[in-house]
Amino acid sequence: MPIAGKFITFEGGEGAGKSTQLTRLAARLQAQGSVTISLREPGGTVFGEKMRDALKQPGSVIEPAAEALLFAACRAQLVAEVIDPALAEGKVVLCDRFIDSTVAYQSGGRGLERALIESANRLACGARRPHLTVLLDLDPARGLDRASVRDRGHADRFEVLGPAFHQKVRATYHTLVKEEPGRFFVVDASRPAEVIEEEIWNEISRRFR
Repeated sequence: MPIAGKFITFEGGEGAGKSTQLTRLAARLQAQGSVTISLREPGGTVFGEKMRDALKQPGSVIEPAAEALLFAACRAQLVAEVIDPALAEGKVVLCDRFIDSTVAYQSGGRGLERALIESANRLACGARRPHLTVLLDLDPARGLDRASVRDRGHADRFEVLGPAFHQKVRATYHTLVKEEPGRFFVVDASRPAEVIEEEIWNEISRRFR
C-alpha cells in the first residue's frame, strides 16, 4: 500500500551513506506505488545549487555566521519552492540533510550559538518539520575514509576539517536524538548497505503503513 504526504530526511556525518540509502528507499517506495521526490541540501532549486557550489568548494573562505545564513537561505527557497508544494500534492519528499545538519555542523561543529541557528531554521522553514529523520550513525574516521575513496581525493570544505570537528558533529546529532526520540530513527551505518536498507524499510512500514 503506498504512502503519501510524508517528509523523510536523512542525516549523518561525511561518508555515512545518506544518498545511497535515500536512493534505495525512493526505489522501494515507488515500487509500492508512492510518488516520491528526492532532494539534497544545499540544492534542489536553481538558487540552492548555485549556493551549493560556493558552500562546498574546497578553499572557499566563508565565515561561520555567513555559512549558517547561506544554508538557511537555501533551505527557505527549497521549502517554499519544492517541499511544501510536493507535500500538498501527496508526494513523499526525501531529503539528504535538512534542519538538523545546520544544528550539528554550524552549532556543534563551528560553535555558533544554537538558539541563533534554530531561529534561522524557523525563519527558513516556518513550522515545517520532517515526519521522520533517519540518522545514519558512523564513526567519523571511518566516514571520512569512505568519503575520501568516493571523492578520489577531491574533498569538499567540510571533509577537510579535522577529526575533532566531526566528533562534535556526531555528538550533536546524538543530543538531537535524545531531545526528539520520536522523530529520529538511528541506524548503525557501519554495516552493509543492503542490511541498512532493509532496516530502514521495516521502520518506514511500521510508522506509515
